[in-house]
Amino acid sequence: MIGIYRMKDIFLKIFILSFGFSMVLFAQKPYRVGTTSANFLEIGVGSDGNAMGEAYVSMTGRLSSIYWNPAGLAFLDKNEAMFMYQPWVIDISSSNVSSAFVLPSIGTLAVGFTHLGYGDMEVTTLDYQDGTGELFSANDYSFVFSYSRRIAQWFAFGASAKYISSQIWHMTASAVALDLGVIVETGFFSMTGKKDDGLRIGMSISNYGTKMRYDGMDLLFPIDILPDEAGNYSTVQGQFKMQEWELPLIFRIGMSIQPIIVKNQRLILAADALHPNNNSESVNLGAEYQLNIPGAGTFYLRAGYKALFMEDSEYGMTYGGGLVIRFLNNYAIRTDYAFKPIGVLGNTQSYTIGIQF
Repeated sequence: MIGIYRMKDIFLKIFILSFGFSMVLFAQKPYRVGTTSANFLEIGVGSDGNAMGEAYVSMTGRLSSIYWNPAGLAFLDKNEAMFMYQPWVIDISSSNVSSAFVLPSIGTLAVGFTHLGYGDMEVTTLDYQDGTGELFSANDYSFVFSYSRRIAQWFAFGASAKYISSQIWHMTASAVALDLGVIVETGFFSMTGKKDDGLRIGMSISNYGTKMRYDGMDLLFPIDILPDEAGNYSTVQGQFKMQEWELPLIFRIGMSIQPIIVKNQRLILAADALHPNNNSESVNLGAEYQLNIPGAGTFYLRAGYKALFMEDSEYGMTYGGGLVIRFLNNYAIRTDYAFKPIGVLGNTQSYTIGIQF
């Protein structure tokens, strides 16, 4: 027991130091805006997290943790499948399908697939600036496999392996990446005396992986190496070599508390600090109100604020809600909704439906 408590103190000190380090990073300039690829990986997955201003790194027991912090999957008590549809800006569509399986004494395994479709666009050239009559499409994909487990009653660890692919007409690029996360239940400020109702701290690093470089037949062009001389090879096949770009690496650290736990009602407040490699640091704030309806299910109301302190941010308040309807044999259906404005780019909404079994 003494060894366990010492380990807990060590982890808490690490978290405190990490949080202080992330605050120091707020002074770093210039910001590397526009220097990463596969930026669809920064679009939040799950209407619950989006509605809470994306302050979700310390939240647990939700399948959407596969995106925010894989350690949160360790707190699932049922198998679950989820589908999310999120119409994005300028007719871009984003969707995600995920599923998690709870294996007693082993941990939680989860898989996920995210697709971002840009629709069909006209092919234009310098000679045909109004279009050649052809259409091309662009798509981004992400395949995720996650594993999470509670190493101790108060400590959980999670990891995800990702395969990322991007396609623009006849060009493709790919990369592999890792997500790592931990969650610690401290028991501080618990309204009930239970450790899992106290202050919870979460930390994750997302998209740590290889660089991406586009390649394909669209980069092939005939080259006349000696245009002023006749008789040479005037159509030598040449190819442009694209530059490599990093993935959008995101470090998150946050905490959540439950200041109100009264009978069938619960209020959760959460805050996350983010340090990305392609923008300024920021803070996300979120709140979730839960109303448990005995014998029927649970009703949720959520709100948050995304990208507080970010320079030139177009984000702001977020809103949403959800409902879990329970049936016999431990089956349940979950529906969630989120509304997230993005300033001059307009408003976005996300819809999620899931089943617990």
